[in-house]
Amino acid sequence: MRRIISVLMENEPGSLSRIVGVFSQRGYNVDSLCVAPTTDSSLSRLTIVTHGDDKVIEQITKQVNKLIDVLKVTDLTDGTHVERELMLIKVAAKTDLVRSEVNRTVDIFRAQIVDTDAKNYTIQVTGTSEKLDAFAQAMWAQTEVIESSRTGVCGLARGEKSLRA
Repeated sequence: MRRIISVLMENEPGSLSRIVGVFSQRGYNVDSLCVAPTTDSSLSRLTIVTHGDDKVIEQITKQVNKLIDVLKVTDLTDGTHVERELMLIKVAAKTDLVRSEVNRTVDIFRAQIVDTDAKNYTIQVTGTSEKLDAFAQAMWAQTEVIESSRTGVCGLARGEKSLRA
């Protein structure tokens, strides 16, 4: 089962390495991670997407929580949350027909064309991982995908719940 784990940690050299080490030492895969400083520059928020059953996720959160750099760990998938990911995707747009189809799909997915030249479009799309997967599949069905890059999921719990120290 796909899980999104949010970690509030000290913004110090080696903190990220120690947390990721917990995953690698136990043989768990990290599907994506997103980390950046919070409004308090001494703290960072790390969002990790991984897969595992309840027992595995409980073990991961307990082990990560034991690390000295970690202030709080939350499994966002336990409750309602908002998640977003950003993808940049460059596609071939050599003919008017392909350009019009790509433009139509960009509109449907509420994406944006952020760069263009005579033969290519670079498109920015944000949303859930599923939305980005669907957009990429739509692009593959219409034209050649030259390259793409994704940020990984970042997320916050809905409502009153927060990951403050």
